[in-house]
Amino acid sequence: MSVIDRRTLVATASSALILGTAGLLSPARAKGVAPTPSMRGGSNNYRPGAPIVTRIGGGGFWMSGTVRRAGDGAPLAGQRVQIWAHTTEGHERDPHSHGATLTDANGAFRLEMPQIVPAFGQAHGHLALESRDFQTVFLRPVMRDPSATSLTADFVLQPA
Repeated sequence: MSVIDRRTLVATASSALILGTAGLLSPARAKGVAPTPSMRGGSNNYRPGAPIVTRIGGGGFWMSGTVRRAGDGAPLAGQRVQIWAHTTEGHERDPHSHGATLTDANGAFRLEMPQIVPAFGQAHGHLALESRDFQTVFLRPVMRDPSATSLTADFVLQPA
C-alpha cells in the first residue's frame, strides 16, 4: 500500500470513528409523526353526518385502520370515521352504501360492509375522518387485489 493510500485510509477511518462516536454521544431525537394528507378523489360522494352503524349492508368485507395524533403518534379514541364504496350492493353515491364508526381506546376502527368492486377501473374505498378537534382528512385507498376481503387505511390527524 502506498503512503497516499494509507493516509486516505487513516483519514477515512478517523472521520467515520469521530462521526460515529458523535452520533452515539448525542441524545436521541424522536421525529414527529407527520399528518396524513387528504387524497385526491377521497371526498367524492362524501355525505356529511352519515349515521353510525354496526355494519353496512350484508357485510363480508372489512374496512379497518387506526387513527393517531400528528406529532406524538398517540392513539385517538372516539374519532368518527365515515366509510363508503362501490360494492356488490350499491354505488358509492347511494346513501345505503355509507356508514360511520368510532375508534376504540387504541384508536382502531373496523366496519363490515359488502364486497368492494371496481369503479372507474379500480376497486377502492373512501374514508373520511370527521372531527371538530382535528382537520378533516379524506382517503381513497386502492385495493391491490379486487378479490381481497379487507382493506386497511390509517389516519394521522392534525389539530383543527
